[in-house]
Formats: sequence, C-alpha cells, structure tokens
Amino acid sequence: MFVRPTPTPLHFNDYRRRTGETRSKERDILKVSIMSFITEWFRSTFGLVKVPEHSDSVEALHLRRRGSDCYCDENERRRRQHHRGGGGGGHQRHTIEEKVSVSQIIPSRQWGTHVIRKYGRDRMAGKGGGDEVKFGVNIPDEIEKGDLMAATSHLQQLANDYRAQRVNWQPYLHSQMISQEDYNFIVAFDTASGKSKEQMLGEQSQQCAKTFLNLMSHVSKNQTIYYVLVLIDDMFQENRTRVEIFKEYARKKKESAWAPFINMLNNTDGFITNMVSRLLAKMACWSTDLMDGSDLHFYLSWLKDQLKLPENEYIQSVGRCLQMMLRIDEYRFAFVAVDGISTLVSVLSGRHNFQIQYQLTFCIWVLTFNPILAEKMNKFNIIPILADILSDNVKEKVIRIVVAVLRNLIEKPEDVQICKDHCIAMVQARVLKHLDLLSQRKFEDEDIEADIKYLADKLNESVQDLSSFDEYASEIKSGRLEWSPVHKSTKFWRENAPKLCDKNYELLKILINLLQTCKDPQILSVACYDIGEFVHHYSVRGKTVIEQLGGKQVVMALLTHEDSSVKYEALLCVQKFMVHNWEYLGKQLEKETKAPAPNKAVA
Repeated sequence: MFVRPTPTPLHFNDYRRRTGETRSKERDILKVSIMSFITEWFRSTFGLVKVPEHSDSVEALHLRRRGSDCYCDENERRRRQHHRGGGGGGHQRHTIEEKVSVSQIIPSRQWGTHVIRKYGRDRMAGKGGGDEVKFGVNIPDEIEKGDLMAATSHLQQLANDYRAQRVNWQPYLHSQMISQEDYNFIVAFDTASGKSKEQMLGEQSQQCAKTFLNLMSHVSKNQTIYYVLVLIDDMFQENRTRVEIFKEYARKKKESAWAPFINMLNNTDGFITNMVSRLLAKMACWSTDLMDGSDLHFYLSWLKDQLKLPENEYIQSVGRCLQMMLRIDEYRFAFVAVDGISTLVSVLSGRHNFQIQYQLTFCIWVLTFNPILAEKMNKFNIIPILADILSDNVKEKVIRIVVAVLRNLIEKPEDVQICKDHCIAMVQARVLKHLDLLSQRKFEDEDIEADIKYLADKLNESVQDLSSFDEYASEIKSGRLEWSPVHKSTKFWRENAPKLCDKNYELLKILINLLQTCKDPQILSVACYDIGEFVHHYSVRGKTVIEQLGGKQVVMALLTHEDSSVKYEALLCVQKFMVHNWEYLGKQLEKETKAPAPNKAVA
C-alpha cells in the first residue's frame, strides 16, 4: 500500500510560500478589477476619474496639484484653499507663484478654466499671445477643467497598459530584424529617464528618429508596435520641441516627415491607427512647419471618416486630435474643404454622451473664431442642434462651450445682416427660453453667466426688430417647420409671397429640398401648404417658378405618401396649381369675348 510521505518542513514552507504568492497575485488582480470598475462608474456617472498616485502623465500631475478637489466636501475644499493661500470658498484660484510652477508642469494649452480666468476675457478672445499669433486668428487654449478626458479615454487607458509591458529587444537583434545600433539605442532609451534621457536625445537625435522609424516599419508584432508608439508619444509629451527630431531627420534624408506615420493610418488595428493619429496631431501642431498638401488632406479626411464610424470606441481620441488641429487657421480651412463641418454637425445631431458633445462643440467653437467660417456656420443648420444640446444637457462644461459658440456666432461675423440672421435663428430655436432657465442656475464659471447675459440682451433686441417674414425665413432655413401662425395667415401671404423669390429663390429651393429629403410628416405637410399658398398668391408666375424649380413633380409624388396629412396637403397644393390653370383660361376667354370685333372691309 502506497503511503504518501509527509512533506518535510522545508517542502511545506516552500509550498506555503508559493501558495501565498499566488494568492497575493490573485488579490492584486482583484484589486485592479475593483478599482477599474469604480473608475469607470465615476467616469460614466460624473465625468470624473481619480488619478492614481503613481501616474506620471501630465494630466495626473495637474490633477494631483489641484488636490482632487472634486472629491472633497466644502469644508475640506476651503481648508485646502486656505493652505494653498487661495482665500475663501468658491473655485480654486492660483496665485502668481502657483501659476508659474503649474506652467512648468502643464503647457499653457492644457490649463484649466481657473487659470484662464486670471487672464480674463482678453485671454479667451485670443489676446494673450502665444504661438497661434503667426497663424492669423488667435484663440484661447483648452478650457476644459483639468482636461480629464485624456485620463479617461479608451486610447489612454490602453496606452497605460501597454506602457507597463516592457519589450525584450534581444530576440529582435538575434533574428536580425533590427541592427546593432538600433538595439543599442532602444535599450538605452528604454531605461533612461530625466536628465539622462534629455542628454541622450540631444546627442543622438538622428539615431533616435532612425531607430523609431525602423522599428515602426520592420517589426510586425502589434504588441511591440504598441509599445514603440507609446514611447514616442511619451517623448513628445515630456518636451514638445522633440517633434522636430523626426522633422530634422527627414530633412537631412530629403524625405517626407509625415509619410511613415500617414502610411500607418491604413493599418487595420484600431490602437495603432489612433495612436499614430495622436502623434500626427502633435507633430502638426507643435512643429515649426505646418502639415500641408496631400498629407494634410488625407489626415483630415481620415479624421472625418473616423467620426462617421458607428460605435467607434476611439471617438474621444479622434475628437481630441481635431480639437488640437482646428486651433490653427490653415487647418480650419483644409477641414472645411473636406466637408468637415457637415460631418461635425451630423454627428452632433445624433445621441452621444456629454463628453463627445463637449469635444465636437469645442471643434465648432474654434472654427467660429475665424470670421469667414463664423458667417457660413449656420448654413449647416448648427444653431437648432446647439439649442437642443443646451436644453437637454445639465453638464456645466457642455453648457459653457455651447453658449460660447452662440456668442461667437453673433460677435465674430463682420456682416451685420448675418449677425441678425443668427440672432433670428436663435430666437426661432427657442434659445431665449433656455437662457432664461439657465440664468436661474448658479455656475462655478463666471464666464458662463457673462455669456448668458450677453446672448439674452442681443436676442431680446432682435425680437423687438423681428418682422413676421424674418421669423418665417428663419424657420424655413432651420428646416424645422411647424404650424406657426404665419403659415395660415392670408395677410402674410398676400404681402410676402413675392419675397420668396429673393436671393435666387433661396427659400423656395429650401422648401422643395425638404420635400425631397425630409421624412417628418409635419414638415412635409407644412412645406406642401406653403408652396400651394405661394402659387395661389403670386399669380400665374408663381406656378411657372415652382415648375421650373421642379417643385410640381415633387408635390405630385407625395400624393401617394403613406401619411394621410401629407397626402391631403399635397392634394390641396396640386388643386391650387389646377385652379390657376382654370383661372388663367377663364381670364383669357373673358378677354377674347370683350374684345371688339375687327372692322370688315366694305366691298
């Protein structure tokens, strides 16, 4: 009979030690899982995330410096402010000394609203100087408090994971996938930090660019490419001037600095393409030379297409790249050229969380700092969409950016008539009602209250000067037709029907386009009614105009519409066409009967 031997104390202790290690690892894994769940819950519920103490990212340093006030009660917040010399309650404000020290950690583009407030409205209007001066139109830096998005986006979370997974470079050297000099550099770079890394990059900048480009092109394992891209991103983030390393290397080789990165956007791996996109945005915005030509067109088109992807888990990262790119005036016009504004508006009109709404509205905001683009903005029907976001959202940062866009749409255009049209469109979209409700709220950011007051004053002035036709034209341009009183007013149509022919039949073309593209039964019904009233009150010429614009065929196609109200209004409209035919024939017949008979020649 086999008897299992009793383990010696040494064996037993060794077994216990190994079991303890396993259980310790399991506990660590469980802790990480629980913390990940808590972090995700905080992020989805409050849009906040607590920064780990060991994190070395710029955003983490910023949040730790702020002391994570968002998790403190009022007494603790006041105690911290007093300890920092910040004074009484309310939002934290840095002293001059604190501002200097923060600027050493956080680049000016990433300062929160509390720092911008110290500069006042001039800073927000772009009068604070900075590198945007050379690009023509100055705009403020990021106003998102603490820039929490960068710490919570899917791309950033994955980057943090891949950063911890160090690569063993020895097998790549043995298999001759990388050269000896590339191996020597990457091993030294991977272990360097602080001053030693700075010195290394200063002495071997050309080797740095060469090694990273070789690794990106010669290594096929995605996990290793992930790590390389994260290293490059960290290198840029530590010192923005390092983007020039790749530029200088390409200049000496007489090659394009953009091509190696642009080509990687065709990769099928989501992390690789979005990490490369992040690197391209930093190089394009932080370099002394702007991206241009086909490279810029391809990159902006890629960003635009990524916005359209359904359920894109990297959409926050795409929005972040656009937030950076659209601060520069040349990039704004290039983005408009690839139909970028209509894409932003289309995505904003869908159902997205408040973070996406904030980022895309921020992109619209920076575009409106250019007077030419601000004048064209409402051609994309942006005002009603912003009004909807304003009415549905309770997040302060979203409200702040929306009212800032609306203010720019009134302030920035140089054409007075366009400013008036924007005011009318805001009145039509019931922005005044939303502003009245918001004025009763208390906001931490004093700029919100100033913007709300400015908008309310301007819109109230506009309402006093608003004619019924202005209101009607604004409704048509918004594309949101309702059975408002002007549609049913015989006096309105008698006085204003000829005005629909102004500006090369602009309003009539919009009505006909709505009949062709819209699916809403109410909008179709109102548009049919308006076209019928135009034909009825604009004599025979009204019928001819509609036929030349193709409106009659569109209306007749709606006679078979599934909705009974649309079918009814289309039938009435066609009857008005026919009545004009009979009236015209009747007048012609009456004319002929009343005409004197010609004198007959006497034989």
